[in-house]
Amino acid sequence: MPKHFNTTGPVHPEDHYCIDPMSRLDWEEIHALIEAKKFFVLHAPRQTGKTTTLLAMADVLNQSGEYTALYMGVESAQSARHDVAAGMKAILGSLVYGAEARLQETRLRHWQQELWPVLGEHATFKELLSRWARENAKPIVLMIDEVDALVGDTLISLLRQLREGYIGRPGIPFIQTAILCGVRDVRDYRIHTAHHEIITGGSAFNIKAKSLVMGSFNPTEIQTLYQQHTTETGQIFDPDIFPELWEDTRGQPWLVNALGNELTWEDKTARDRTTPITLERYRAARDSLIRSRATHLHQLTDKLREPRVHRLIAAILAGDENLSGIPADDQEYVVDLGLIEARPQMRISNRIYQEIIPRELVWVEQTSIMQQQAWYLTSQRRIDTPKLLAAFQQFFRENSQSWIERFDYKEAGPQLLLQAFLQRIINGGGRIHREYGLGRKRTDLFIEWPVDEEKGYYGEIQRIVLELKILYKSLEATVAEGLEQTVGYADQCGATEAHLIIFDRRPEITWDDKIWQREQHWQGRTLGIWGM
Repeated sequence: MPKHFNTTGPVHPEDHYCIDPMSRLDWEEIHALIEAKKFFVLHAPRQTGKTTTLLAMADVLNQSGEYTALYMGVESAQSARHDVAAGMKAILGSLVYGAEARLQETRLRHWQQELWPVLGEHATFKELLSRWARENAKPIVLMIDEVDALVGDTLISLLRQLREGYIGRPGIPFIQTAILCGVRDVRDYRIHTAHHEIITGGSAFNIKAKSLVMGSFNPTEIQTLYQQHTTETGQIFDPDIFPELWEDTRGQPWLVNALGNELTWEDKTARDRTTPITLERYRAARDSLIRSRATHLHQLTDKLREPRVHRLIAAILAGDENLSGIPADDQEYVVDLGLIEARPQMRISNRIYQEIIPRELVWVEQTSIMQQQAWYLTSQRRIDTPKLLAAFQQFFRENSQSWIERFDYKEAGPQLLLQAFLQRIINGGGRIHREYGLGRKRTDLFIEWPVDEEKGYYGEIQRIVLELKILYKSLEATVAEGLEQTVGYADQCGATEAHLIIFDRRPEITWDDKIWQREQHWQGRTLGIWGM
């Protein structure tokens, strides 16, 4: 089969387009840590190439002739939870099988069978590594992947046996280096024991020399990856794709590959390699990926339910000005998950995640809203925006209290409910682009609607801007600020229609006073202003 973009499992260069994993690391620093006999952590968000990189490192070390390097995964022990015996048996099984399959090392199986009846779950792993180090001609580098998949006492047992082996050196032989790999830094592990104690990873594994973070692709690497497809097949990508691809993904490796797969395979017409990949084809592929709710995206948004994640994402969705009260450790944790970037400012990591997060938060509500697209289309197949917003006003009046109460993210409830309503109407026929973030105190929505169904985005496009604000100060001040912001955003997007929507959350104000609508002229535009 020809090479293709990989979206599942480790990269195999003979099958997949790929960036050399060794080029994505500071190999000089890693090699120095190994030479210094250090134990350290390598972490990165899910599906960024961690396993591929560990396997490549093991190959390089083994080919050097200086070390015996072994990759092992421990995810199979996750289901054991607090059953330490079952968990450590699974981990030992991964170690023994890996040594046999990758190194043709068969002695570990015999040693394990000898040691387990005597030492059990709390010492066999340490003693097995000690015996291997004593009997092996070369120093051993062990790479343990998916460590943070382990939970409870099984994880504590693994970390403590590694620590005991490390501390016992040099009098008692042990492996030269252990590299722990996962999504998070070991210091962020909060391990709940069977006795309801909470032990941090930093205390259970306080011998860590360093934590290294794997980065995403840079813009040059993205173009290099896509150029491999062009070289292989002759199929051309429009250069205008790459700035969009960068902003949509910020180099997140799974997203970059998934979009490549959508463009060159899932779009069946593009399997004819004489078909050029245009910018509009790229945008259609992006929409398709977002609608797919792929496993990677679903796993990521599943984290939104965690309290540590909720506090930070809620602040970003609501446009709060500061993060006071949110611990720095929580911010670092959400960065480690890949949901946000901390520099140059705290924000959602990329435009695709920015689109996915509100969609997922209101997915159930969106599918429950009994509205039909056809109700809000004119005879010319344009969206009747005033009719749509008037319908939402009534829907909001009747349902907001009960619906928002069900939201996990009540802080941004009104904004999310309007997005669910719009997504129900627009979904499949047009696009909604979202802008939100810390300190913005507003959510901007940009709707693109193809007027001609046959021509789609190659024909006339109706462009509508909605700005959503919560009433914090006086209505006059909110309107004045909102008008300027809405017109600026409409000009930026090339929109012909613009509306400012103000949510009044004060409980003492009656619905008759909250619900209103008027038009106002501002800088040559006529804007709709809607109170809710």
